[in-house]
Amino acid sequence: MDKPQAENRSAYRVLRPITTRWSDNDAYGHVNNVVYYSWFDTAVNAYLIEQGALDIHNSETIGLVVETHCNYFSPLAFPEPITVGLRVEKMGTSSVRYALAIFGQSALAVAQGHFVHVYVDAVTRVPVPLPEKLKTVLEPLL
Repeated sequence: MDKPQAENRSAYRVLRPITTRWSDNDAYGHVNNVVYYSWFDTAVNAYLIEQGALDIHNSETIGLVVETHCNYFSPLAFPEPITVGLRVEKMGTSSVRYALAIFGQSALAVAQGHFVHVYVDAVTRVPVPLPEKLKTVLEPLL
């Protein structure tokens, strides 16, 4: 298996600034690994909400995370400003694989990974085809 390489900001269609918090740092003085997943989740869902593809209180279809992955290349620490990069790697019938990256001050990612969401009926949790509005919002990110 080839060693993952940090990608450039330009590889991502959407860039979202996020503010680090004091509580993001762990006992080792850098941002704890689990925080990166929170940033991934925030970037995806904020984008979908802003684009009108997700209403967290009333949507009939929601995305459940079924797979996550992250490679870490260099540390971050509060109060460093960060940017999350987002693109879509693949859209299936009921799932989407989002590629995500975290950027500090450099053009190269300090961490990058993916989320796979399976879209399900909000009540029954049974997979459903991607809603047309969601596909319309995500196609430009492919």
